[in-house]
Amino acid sequence: MTVVVSRAGAAVLAVLVLVLTTAGVTPLLPTTLLPTASANPAAAQTDPHEPRFLELSIDEVTPQTVTLTSESVVTVRGTVANIGDRDVEDVWVRLQRAPVVSDSAALRTSLSLDQAGFDTVGEFEEVADRLGQGERADFELELPLRSDLVPSLDIDTPGVYPLLVNVNGVPEYGGAARLDDARFLLPVLAVPASDEVTEETETGNGGSRGTTRSSDDGRLDREEKAFPAVPPDVSRPAAVTMLWPLADRPRLAAGVAGSGTEPVRLVDDDLAASLTEGGRLDGLLRAVEDTARTEPRVLEGLCLAVDPDLLVTVANMTRDYLVVEDPNEPTGDARPGSGTDAAVAWLERLRALAATTCTMAVPFAQVDLTALGDLADSSLTDSALESPAAIVDSILGVTSTPGVMWPDSGVLTEKTGSMLAADGPVTALVSDNALEGGRALLAGTSSTPSTAPGGNGFRISGVSGLTAALFDSSASAALAGMGTDPQTPSFVPSSARYDLSRDSSTARLQDALGALAWPAMVPTVSEVTGAALPAAGRSVLFAPPQNWSASPDDAASVLSMLSTLVRSGLTTPRPLAALVDAAANTANDPTASMLVYPEQAITDGASAAVVSEAEEQIGRLDAIQTALVEDPQAQLTPQQFTAPLREDLLRAMSLAGRRGADADGAYATGEHRASEVREAVDDIYDAVTVISTGGVYTLTSEQSPLLLTARNDLPVGITVRLQVDAPDTVDITDIGPTQLPPRGSRTLTVPAQISDSRNLRLEFALTTDSGLPLGSSTTVTVRSNAYGQILAVVTGCAGALLLFLAGRRLLHRFRGEPDPADEGYEK
Repeated sequence: MTVVVSRAGAAVLAVLVLVLTTAGVTPLLPTTLLPTASANPAAAQTDPHEPRFLELSIDEVTPQTVTLTSESVVTVRGTVANIGDRDVEDVWVRLQRAPVVSDSAALRTSLSLDQAGFDTVGEFEEVADRLGQGERADFELELPLRSDLVPSLDIDTPGVYPLLVNVNGVPEYGGAARLDDARFLLPVLAVPASDEVTEETETGNGGSRGTTRSSDDGRLDREEKAFPAVPPDVSRPAAVTMLWPLADRPRLAAGVAGSGTEPVRLVDDDLAASLTEGGRLDGLLRAVEDTARTEPRVLEGLCLAVDPDLLVTVANMTRDYLVVEDPNEPTGDARPGSGTDAAVAWLERLRALAATTCTMAVPFAQVDLTALGDLADSSLTDSALESPAAIVDSILGVTSTPGVMWPDSGVLTEKTGSMLAADGPVTALVSDNALEGGRALLAGTSSTPSTAPGGNGFRISGVSGLTAALFDSSASAALAGMGTDPQTPSFVPSSARYDLSRDSSTARLQDALGALAWPAMVPTVSEVTGAALPAAGRSVLFAPPQNWSASPDDAASVLSMLSTLVRSGLTTPRPLAALVDAAANTANDPTASMLVYPEQAITDGASAAVVSEAEEQIGRLDAIQTALVEDPQAQLTPQQFTAPLREDLLRAMSLAGRRGADADGAYATGEHRASEVREAVDDIYDAVTVISTGGVYTLTSEQSPLLLTARNDLPVGITVRLQVDAPDTVDITDIGPTQLPPRGSRTLTVPAQISDSRNLRLEFALTTDSGLPLGSSTTVTVRSNAYGQILAVVTGCAGALLLFLAGRRLLHRFRGEPDPADEGYEK
């Protein structure tokens, strides 16, 4: 028998249970009387620091989306698992509903309501008399959408409804309490016609549920249905644009400069599995391909947002590539990769799809644009913002959508915005709460609405040439929660943040479907202000995270929802190009909107250590590249040689993974990648050096030349200068710039003039033309056979003595005196 009590009675029972439990007496009350609909907070296990006994998981919701052709009964299947340290008795579950979502913010906040807010309740159904430690039990709940005779969800109008499954039980040594719950959204696009529930039948798990009289069983004519259908309001369709990201976390091994001949190295071979049939990237692509066949109109409003880093990696995988054994040793042992065939097939499919579908490039490797703006390095900015479109166009053979930028974080600072618009007008795709009052602007309830068609285009204050189109932040957050690696975007306010790991993948998918459906079912009049809401054609932009972990089934469900919305007339597709053009046309609007940058975006951004390392290394890379020789005949150009290291610095500042469960791991990976770049740049500088052919040079004259050897181990030529540290008695002639061939050496003949006969130590080193030191210096000892100053003194003294003696002899002869020096020689 099912016992039903009022909420007031449940409150009285809650107090009674609490008092008796405190006194050490376990009250013997029917579990169906447990006070969970309006439970005392002390009885509800909501504190995450309290021990958990049961874990409830939603496994299936039928139907996922309620339409005119759906069943009129909602079925929820799930599992209750005992994860605690004791057995739990009297395990019961029931289904509850909260009021319909009335604004987009409630798509998030309604899922964190106290369970008492889910005030439309069904009956409890028993799951197990006793659930031992580590045991699991399945359950199935059914509630009709409408009924006047038995408990129902009481849904009689289209909308998005938050549902909750709550589980009660009695842990050993404790009292009855609500031990866990699970929440999700149910999109109701239309309410199907149905008959009244007339009787109850036992369920397979011991509970009971109502059954309906159907016109198909011969007992009731189709015209006699008790509850007529409620079709959707299609008089005000929303114009929907969907970004479809194709990206991945950086996979190329760090710190490996370009070679032109050696195969690329990957840190793992996970990308091969993702590209293979059934993998994540395969599923994202396949979902679009299937939709192109079943509902091609949806693709009119869909745009492939491609990360050039992913394309570069996949393109390299189409040839032989290596997978390193230890990611911490990028140049160490490696094995052949296994994804060549998958990469070839996936890339060909993407080329075919991109040829007929809108395609845009996102910033390289989902780089943190705020960190990039702080660095203010033109070469790094070009690699992150200018090169992506060229890479995408070159590899896919298409022309990507110009004049648009989608930051991975979904938010911008004024400094970053100025960087984006430095080379011309650009439209940024950002969250609706990235602008001051953005939600009201997008809803059309602001005192200064957008002048763009569809109401989604805004001039940015303080940044010349920058406009913005806004995406729905609640829908984006729900889409980010899908898949195997759920994440909470930086723009989600603290009031709407909660632990996604407590929700099953099925529940998170339902939240996403509800968020996609909600903009199509906005009421015609605001329930709060009574003002009319935006007219037909309001523009809605959906933006999942760029590194989206949606499974193949999840991706198919998302596009199936969009297809249903288009077929039902609730939405019309709007091309991204039209949205961007409309936003760009607001550049001269008299009103402008201020950018808002949340503190969470700073927390989620690239670390200060990585940014500092990038600042140092990009300066060294710029300097060495100017010294490298541009040879049209060479296989490898200076730019191709240094580009992988520049891209590694961008990968080190990537936001991929920084908002998920392993954010610390993502930070550690970024710092490791930056340190690998530093070591690689050190190796480049050390690869160009000068060596002496002998330890000691003996010069035969004051101006004998010195012979040195300059060696270049780089695969590209380089221009160097010879620097010398020598005593003042040594004069070395500057030999000027010298070009060294790739992986070769050159003998340097260095004119030297030495005016000292002592052993002298000279230190030689190579530098770039701008003076940056290269390699290590070499020291040589020089010994000269020239006597220098001593010889001059001796010669002078000898000459003076000769003059003295000659003069003395002449003097004696002039006087007619014999010279004493001739004494003994006279005959």
